[in-house]
Amino acid sequence: MTTRYFGQPIKRNEDPRLLTGQALFVDDVHLPGMAHVAFLRSNYAHARLGKIDTRPARQMPGVLAVYTAEDLGDYWQPGPLLVPPPPAPGLLFNPRTQVPLARGKVRHAGEPVAVVVAESRYLAEDAAERILVEYEPLPAVVDLEAALAPGAALVHEELPQNLNAHLVQRKNDYERARTAADRLIQRRFVYDRGTAAALENRGIVASWEGKSEALTIWDTTQAPIPIRNGIAAMLGLAEKQVRVIAPFIGGGFGPKIMMFYPEEVLLPWITMRLGRPVKWIEDRQENFFATTQERGQVHHAEVALTHDGRVLGIHDRFWHDAGAYAPYGLTVPLNSQCTLLGQYDVEHYPSEFTSVYTNKPIVTPYRGAGRQHGVFVMERLLDIAAGELGIDRVEIRRRNLITPDQFPYNNQIIYQDFAPLVYDSGNYAPALDRAVELIGYRQFVEQEQPRLRAEGKHMGIGLVTYVEGTGIGPYEGAKVTVETSGRISVATGIGTQGQGHYTSFAQVVAEQLGVRVENIRLVTGDTAEFYWGAGTFASRGAVVAGNAIHAAAVKVRQKILNQAADELEVAEEDLELVDGEVRVKGSPAQALKLGDLAARAN
Repeated sequence: MTTRYFGQPIKRNEDPRLLTGQALFVDDVHLPGMAHVAFLRSNYAHARLGKIDTRPARQMPGVLAVYTAEDLGDYWQPGPLLVPPPPAPGLLFNPRTQVPLARGKVRHAGEPVAVVVAESRYLAEDAAERILVEYEPLPAVVDLEAALAPGAALVHEELPQNLNAHLVQRKNDYERARTAADRLIQRRFVYDRGTAAALENRGIVASWEGKSEALTIWDTTQAPIPIRNGIAAMLGLAEKQVRVIAPFIGGGFGPKIMMFYPEEVLLPWITMRLGRPVKWIEDRQENFFATTQERGQVHHAEVALTHDGRVLGIHDRFWHDAGAYAPYGLTVPLNSQCTLLGQYDVEHYPSEFTSVYTNKPIVTPYRGAGRQHGVFVMERLLDIAAGELGIDRVEIRRRNLITPDQFPYNNQIIYQDFAPLVYDSGNYAPALDRAVELIGYRQFVEQEQPRLRAEGKHMGIGLVTYVEGTGIGPYEGAKVTVETSGRISVATGIGTQGQGHYTSFAQVVAEQLGVRVENIRLVTGDTAEFYWGAGTFASRGAVVAGNAIHAAAVKVRQKILNQAADELEVAEEDLELVDGEVRVKGSPAQALKLGDLAARAN
C-alpha cells in the first residue's frame, strides 16, 4: 500500500540544523581576509549636504577605505522601479527611487551618507563617527495631509509638489447611493506606521574571486534571483558570474524583498574594488530607519446604508505615505483600494488615493502590503453602523455578503496587477457562521462580556472578513533529480524564512516518488542551484513554487515508470513506487532501487 506523506504530521527536515545551531545564517559566514563595513547615516530627516571630510576616518589604523557618493562615479545611480504600473486612465505617477549614498541632500533619517571598510566592525564604526559632514537642515515633510499644501517643503525639488501618485477608481454612481440612503456615516481613520523588526536583521557578505571572475553574495533576501540579475547588470557581469545565496533567514515579512537596498548595491562593488570579501550586518538601531517600513495612511470614508443595515455604497478618499522614495510603485495603496470591498456586495464605490513623498523611511510591502488598511476601514464602518442601527455585528455582515448565485463577481475595479478584480467563486455565509461558532462569539457577548464589564474589565472581541489575493505571479520553477545514491535532490528559486519549506516541499515530492521525506534534499534560494524565480512573498510559496515542485515530481515519476517498465518487462500500470524503489505490484521481489535505476538511465 502506498505510504501517504503530504499533509501528514512528521518530524521536520530542517529542525536538527536549527535546534543544534548548525543552520547557516548570513552572519555565520566567515571568509579568510574578510573586511567589515559600517555606514555613516544621516541624523536629519531632511538636510542639504555640504562638505564631507573623510580624512579623519581614512587616517585611522585598520581602515581600508571610505567612500561617498562622489567616489562611486558612474556606479552611482538610482535603483530600479520594481513594479512599474501600466498606463491607467487618470493615473498620475512620479516615481523616485533610492540611491546608494546620498548626494546633494538627505531625504530621511538614516539615509547613508558614507561607507567605511575596516579590518573589524568595531574599527569601521569608530571611523564612521570621525567623518565630518556639513548639514544645512531643511523643514521636514511628516504630515500626510499637509504634504501637498502650498509652501510645503519639497522632498524631491525637481518635482513641483510632493506627489508620488494619484488614482481614482469608480464603481457605478455613489451619488445614487447617497440619495437612497437612510443613514450616512463618516469617519476619519488614521493608520500609523510600523516596521517588521525580524529576529534576524538584514545582512550581506560579498566576495569577488578575481581569478575565476566570480562574485558570490550571501544575502538576507526573499528574492535572490532578481538580486542576482540586477547586481550582474549594474556591475557589467554575466548573470552566470554572480551567485546569490539566501541561506536560512530569520524572518522576512516583506521588507527583505526590497531591491535594491544601498547595502546590496555597495558591498558587491566594494569587494570587486578591494579584492577582499566584505561583510555588513545591520544592527537593531539601523533596522528602524534603514529597512523599509509600511502602514502610514489616513482615510476619509463614508458609508451609505439602509435602515436595516444594507450597504448601498462606500466612498473612500485616502492619503498614503510613500516615504522618501517609492521603488515599489503603487502596490501598497492599490492593495488598500481594492481590498476594502472584501467579501461584501457593494454596488457603488468611488475610491481615490493620493500617495505623497515624506521625509520618512521608504515604504514597501510588509505583512499584508496595504490590504489590512482597506479591511480596517470597511470593518470599522460596519461595526459603527451596527452600533448606530442597533443591529448585531455578525448579522450586519451576513446581510452584506456576496451570495453564491452572484459569482463570478466583478468588483469593477482593478487589482494590484492592474487586472480586473473578479472573484470566481465563494460561499461566505457558512464560513462566517462557522467562525462565529468556533470562537464562541455568542457566549462571549451574551454572558462573559457583561460579567467582565461588571467587574470593571473592558474586554471585547473583533470580527473581520477578508478575501486574500494569493498565488501572485510571475511563475516559479523547480528541478527534481534522482541521484545514483537513491537520494532525491530538489531545487527551487524561492527563499525560506521559517515556513517549513524543507519539509512541506519534500512531502510533495515524497508523495510522488515513494521515498522517505528525510531522504529528500531541498535547496532554496541559491542561484547556482536554480536559475529563475521571483521570490517568497504574497502567500505564494506553496501555491506557485509548491505546484512547480509537484509538476516536476510528476514528470520524474513518469520517467521512473517508463524506465522501470522496460527494465522489468512489465506494463507501467503494474508498477508502484514504495520505500525508495519501483516494484511490481503484488510481487515485491521484482523491484529496482531508484538509485540503481538512475545509474542505468545514465
